[in-house]
Amino acid sequence: MRSVIITLLACSIIASTSSLPFKVKQPVNEDNEQAIEKQHVRTATKEVKEDLQQDFTSSSSIVASYFSTEDDSISMALKESIHEKANTKDMHEFLLSTRRSLHRNPELMYELPHTSETISTILDELNIPYTKGWAKNTHQEVYPGPGGYGIVAHIGKNILEEDQPCIILRADMDALPILEATKNIESFKSKTNHQMHACGHDGHVTMLLGAAALLKSIESDIEGTIRLVFQPAEEGGAGMKRMVEEGLVELKPQAKLGFGMHVWPTLPSGVIATRPGALMAAAEMFTVEIHGKGGHAAMPQLTIDPIVAVSSLISNLQSIVSRTISPLESGVISVTSVNAGDAFNVIPGSAILKGTIRALSTEMLMSLRGKFDHMVTSTAMLHDCNATIQYSPDYYVPTINDPDLFEWSSKVGALVSKEGKVRDIEPTMGGEDFGFLADVLPSTFFFLGQGSGGDEKYHIPRTDYGLHHPSFALDEDVFPIGVELHANLALRSLKKLAIEERMKTEL
Repeated sequence: MRSVIITLLACSIIASTSSLPFKVKQPVNEDNEQAIEKQHVRTATKEVKEDLQQDFTSSSSIVASYFSTEDDSISMALKESIHEKANTKDMHEFLLSTRRSLHRNPELMYELPHTSETISTILDELNIPYTKGWAKNTHQEVYPGPGGYGIVAHIGKNILEEDQPCIILRADMDALPILEATKNIESFKSKTNHQMHACGHDGHVTMLLGAAALLKSIESDIEGTIRLVFQPAEEGGAGMKRMVEEGLVELKPQAKLGFGMHVWPTLPSGVIATRPGALMAAAEMFTVEIHGKGGHAAMPQLTIDPIVAVSSLISNLQSIVSRTISPLESGVISVTSVNAGDAFNVIPGSAILKGTIRALSTEMLMSLRGKFDHMVTSTAMLHDCNATIQYSPDYYVPTINDPDLFEWSSKVGALVSKEGKVRDIEPTMGGEDFGFLADVLPSTFFFLGQGSGGDEKYHIPRTDYGLHHPSFALDEDVFPIGVELHANLALRSLKKLAIEERMKTEL
């Protein structure tokens, strides 16, 4: 049985700072505080729902016209209508309330009861049907909890009809085991010690819920099914793989396209970026234990020193990428943890290494892993030691943007990017389990820039700290852009699929 090192895969995001929209003037106990928080989120949901319904007639006319005509002016009218809906005062309040509630209550991997309940409560208030129990944990020997906190929701005029177009919009839900150090967010700072939304998944869930509210308000004119996927265990647990194994893609009507996004602190706020082909890396995690023979540090000749073997191994591993693969290929082998001994005068009997292997293709990942195995065993033998290697239960496949879909979806992204275009970006060695969906469904994954928000002069946290950094902060001002991107992708991809189906029929 293989075990995993929970070295958490990459994402990248931020957490913004203003005071909570709900403030408690006097100390309250935990249950009362959580009840107040839930009620505020529910109220904000109700208000944004009512606000969106007030403009129903005008919006409905635009959406109906968009699905029935090829007029460019209607396409631009749809863009402007979505922009207006995503930037109302009530939508702003809803987005902040939801995100900050999630941020205050971070949860890990497969143990997400509060996060799942918050999403369910909002979907119930919006009258959006959904199913629960997704992403069950099949590796409880490695990750705590039974799982099953994933949610799949549906929006559309005839969501049960099997022969209509269907697309997937996805958001990941889990936080990280990090002690939060973000400044100036006292009103909604994590209240769980050593747990933090340091990768922006609280923002991802929030933006998808904002898009859900917007799309639900025009549901009667949506030709097709929009499938909303709220996915646990992105941070190393391969939650999307579990959902695919559980039949996510085979659900009727069967999805034809998939879309996802991640906040990105190395890009300016409001910029959207992506690239065709490999965007994010395939990733594997390893634990290596070198077994020697311990003894007194004053008598090394009577021992087999695993620390010497480990030191040699760390140096030797660096030659795999630099000397065994083409300089035109990409790969990473990083040792991130070394642990051996606990006394100054004792040579330990064993030493442990942990780390990660990454590449931009599954083939290269497996090649590097084979070379890694050989290097570990041969180096251990050279020092008269034995070695055991343990890998993660599920290595991550690369996140590959479908080249044909990329060309089309980049034009949609350009509609909402503050630059009026989608930036081309170099691939990253960060891992992302959206790759498991993109592996079986033509998909596009976007980066939403958030790195130029914040101003510490005014006690607003900087938003350019990297993903998984303890001071990571979200730029909440980009949330409406994420809502717009989701909504535009959903409506426009449904029309794209309908046109393609009609052309097939006519042929």
